[in-house]
Amino acid sequence: MPDYDVSAALDTDYYAVFSAFGTLSDEDRAHWARARAFSDEALPQMNEYWDRAEYPLHLVKRMGELNLLADGIEVPGLEPMSPLAAGLVNMEISRADGSLGTVVAVQGGLALRSIAYHGSAEQKERWLGPLARGEELGAFALTEPDHGSDSVSLETTARLDGDHWVLDGEKKWIGNGASGGVTVVWARDEDGNVRGFLVEQDTPGYEAEVIEGKGSLRAIHQARIRLEGVRIPQDNVLPGAKTFKDTSKVLVATRLGVAWSALGHATAAYEAAVNYAGQRVQFGKPLAKFQLVQDRLSQMLAELTSMQLHCVHLARLDAAGQMRPTQASMAKYHNTRKARFIAQTARDLLGGNGILLENHVVRHMMDIESIHTYEGTESVQALLIGRDVTGVGAFA
Repeated sequence: MPDYDVSAALDTDYYAVFSAFGTLSDEDRAHWARARAFSDEALPQMNEYWDRAEYPLHLVKRMGELNLLADGIEVPGLEPMSPLAAGLVNMEISRADGSLGTVVAVQGGLALRSIAYHGSAEQKERWLGPLARGEELGAFALTEPDHGSDSVSLETTARLDGDHWVLDGEKKWIGNGASGGVTVVWARDEDGNVRGFLVEQDTPGYEAEVIEGKGSLRAIHQARIRLEGVRIPQDNVLPGAKTFKDTSKVLVATRLGVAWSALGHATAAYEAAVNYAGQRVQFGKPLAKFQLVQDRLSQMLAELTSMQLHCVHLARLDAAGQMRPTQASMAKYHNTRKARFIAQTARDLLGGNGILLENHVVRHMMDIESIHTYEGTESVQALLIGRDVTGVGAFA
């Protein structure tokens, strides 16, 4: 048994961001409660999966059964989820574990959303339900070994050969890319346009290997993919995806999800610090009675509250159809930076106990490093915001 129990949820809401003025509807609260129940079920398992770098696919299936994977996308037969509810689900699952939060981002935020935004009626009928229910796994293959932040320069090619498209190239860091299911592959056609293709992972020429040796997001498998002469029928082309702007539409929507995920990580780290401060005794009294500890907790709470305000306000803008892409960039830029600070401060406050997986903080600390990078690095977000503010592009 661990020496300290720091995992208890404290429902931190210092400004009543989630409780005042009718912020949450009954439906929103029901989605959040379902995510909380799942998190309570999954959390005791995650340290060992993270430590062994194993992917708990049964928990992905469980999230699908509980309608926690749709990320706000309307799926026939499933209860709809508002942008605020989708954010709360993302936050709550990330509060339990970052790998599971990334499953939501990949399965719902990227793969499901790509088909919902750009797929044909037949493609939606085939894939939306199974992906949202966790019956099938979905991947989103944009990033390449030589193209991360400059993904617009992707080199994977698609050429038309009779009634099939032929794909060649490589992808890297693709969640679910080697786990079975379908991969949304983004490739450049012979006219230079970026198109989306649905590639079932047992298609000849599709080869994927799990990336090993990660120090972050260890409980989800990410893949390096090689595409060699992969033949795709016309029916597997996303008809609504014809330029990189269509790809970006998916990325903008999921960028706000990363801000919510960062909030979940930060909440877990902050609440672990509060719990620990009340239990750990040094020099004859609990840490909570020391002035320096109270100052650190106050700093973390101030940053956490700011993160909550960013998320809730943008969820309202999103629901009203008024959220601009650079506003999502600002939320991601702000929240992943603040999550880093909160996790580092919590780790320090826990002292040596802060590096033990049983106390969870170090797992969140390491997983934050990934969300700080994916869906657009800090530097890229800053340049997007700076261009919007000044009217001048500063990209190389």
